[in-house]
Amino acid sequence: MGRPKRMSDAVFETVRSCAVEVLQVAPEEVTMEADFTDHLGATSLTLVELVMAIEEACSVDLPDDGVESVRTVRDACELVRARI
Repeated sequence: MGRPKRMSDAVFETVRSCAVEVLQVAPEEVTMEADFTDHLGATSLTLVELVMAIEEACSVDLPDDGVESVRTVRDACELVRARI
């Protein structure tokens, strides 16, 4: 039972690390519920940079239609999990 949680944690840590680097926010600000635009100050340009960083870090190719629906850190993690 513990394995999926660890994988989830790894995905979250990777997404958080990318968000911290691209959006220049403190790690504690990046929670599962954090909205990239409202809470973390992302713009359309930094969201594109963030998606590219997440794709590279997770070795995944995220579909454009899925990326457009990403609002929160949880959304991003779920999208990545669906592709790995």
